[in-house]
Amino acid sequence: MDISWSMPTYWKGHNIIQFAGFKNHVGLYPGPEAVREFSECLKGYKTSKGTIQLPYSGTVPAGLISDIARWCYETGNHP
Repeated sequence: MDISWSMPTYWKGHNIIQFAGFKNHVGLYPGPEAVREFSECLKGYKTSKGTIQLPYSGTVPAGLISDIARWCYETGNHP
C-alpha cells in the first residue's frame, strides 16, 4: 500500500483502488470504469464519476469491495 493524492492506495504495478474517510462516509475510488461495471450492485450507494460513498451508518459491503478491487487489478483499470 502507498499514499497517492494524500489517500491510502493499493498499488501493484498500477493504482488499483484508493479510499479516504470523511465526516459521514468512506470514499472509495476505483475509477469510472469500475463504477460503470458494478453499477447494478451499487444502486444503494451514492456514486459519481469514479467514486463510491459508503456511509458509516450502513454495513461495510466487504465482498463487493473485494470484487471491485479484484476487477480493477485484473483488468488494469485504475482511478
